[in-house]
Amino acid sequence: MPSYRELLQHVRTEIDEVDATRARELIESGDPIVVDVREQAEWDEGRIPGAVHVPRGHLESRIERAAPDPTRRIVVYCSAGNRSAFAAKTLGELGYEDVSSLAGGFTDWKRNGFPVELQAGLDAPRRSRYSRHLLIPEVGEQGQLKLLDSKVLLIGAGGLGSPAALYLAAAGVGRLGVVDADVVDESNLQRQIVHSTERIGEPKVDSAKRTIEALNPDVQVVAYKERLTSENVERILADSWDVIVDGADNFPTRYLVNDASVWHGIPVVHGSIYRFEGQVTVFKPHEGPCYRCLFPTPPPPELAPSCAEGGVLGVLPGVIGSLQANEALKLALGIGEPLVGRLLLFDALSAEFDEMKLRRDPDCPVCGEHPTITDYVDYVEFCSGTREPA
Repeated sequence: MPSYRELLQHVRTEIDEVDATRARELIESGDPIVVDVREQAEWDEGRIPGAVHVPRGHLESRIERAAPDPTRRIVVYCSAGNRSAFAAKTLGELGYEDVSSLAGGFTDWKRNGFPVELQAGLDAPRRSRYSRHLLIPEVGEQGQLKLLDSKVLLIGAGGLGSPAALYLAAAGVGRLGVVDADVVDESNLQRQIVHSTERIGEPKVDSAKRTIEALNPDVQVVAYKERLTSENVERILADSWDVIVDGADNFPTRYLVNDASVWHGIPVVHGSIYRFEGQVTVFKPHEGPCYRCLFPTPPPPELAPSCAEGGVLGVLPGVIGSLQANEALKLALGIGEPLVGRLLLFDALSAEFDEMKLRRDPDCPVCGEHPTITDYVDYVEFCSGTREPA
């Protein structure tokens, strides 16, 4: 049986190798994909700028996502050039047509004084906490760092806000704002899972903050113990939120959120629930319709019952709120196809989903070509009674 050294020598006769100088020329031309096949700890200590990380042990299963075009040139490297030689042979066997191994590896690259990227990565505890995210090519370490740097504003800490807040916090969204003026009531506990019996009478934002921070200490919670109005919306939005998750159950708040999002260019993940039915969509300014494209003005108050008046199946906000969290994460990461211009409908009784296409209204009073609403509107007729977030 041949020794490791003999196998390595044989492999090197079957692959193309380039030295550090030639590799740098190729990389600076912008032509090849640079693949680092070292282990995570080695990658953390520094890498060639622009390289993608595909550890040798995962090469066969992950390379297709990193390099989908088998005709494009690949430069693969490791620490000293041995593992990358075997990796280059494997890539050739997988059908990649133009693969080169960096002779001398990253060690020789550094010895030549060529640029090295020393970007801060996740520490060991965070790598453990978010390990399942790190396994997903569409997320990975860079995506997780992006989540930790992202900011999501939750309108309401009720039925929709509860599951959305918990899943966003668990995913590692670094800053969560929570807007709610209500206190925890016993009737909330049938569905508002961020709260508990011992917190009855406590402000919802304080209760949510305690639960979120206990779940994930990486998350900073900004509590706004107030109802969203035209007087405070600009102050609250001054924190430059990346995404707004709208879990409100009243029209005044929905319209305020919509108008503010259009004027500030912040996407809104909208959700609503009633009895056994729920819906989710994404209002992304200037890419799809806004809320007023669908409903230019509110309906009469008597035709707009809240969940407190019509009821809601306890598990329904969990389904819809989780879908809202999913859309918010996609927006924060810049992946997938958010529900822009699409309304996802869910019927809990039949367990069926349906989808409707939504179109932007060129005559919309806020996002249309000739807007007629240019300042916030408080629909006070809806606010005469108490209306809680779902």
